[in-house]
Amino acid sequence: METVALPLVKASLGISTTVRDTFLTAIIKGIKQELQDEKGIVLDEENSSHLMFVVDYSAWRYKFKNDPMPRNLQKRLHDIYIHSGGGSE
Repeated sequence: METVALPLVKASLGISTTVRDTFLTAIIKGIKQELQDEKGIVLDEENSSHLMFVVDYSAWRYKFKNDPMPRNLQKRLHDIYIHSGGGSE
């Protein structure tokens, strides 16, 4: 998912160079791991809503590291959680 998400995150942020690729990739991987470890959500690589959530969440986290998660991301996370069986496998 990182290889698909990275260019989308960069486009969302208006970044055209590779200078921040390592940092952005770490954010993307961290979000995937956080969702799995803390929420029990395994992202579906083929699900475009999962991909776009990771893209939007990564771009937000890059810009606003310590701010609370905005409501639109909270709602989308909640929807993913519910559709994935509430964190159960």
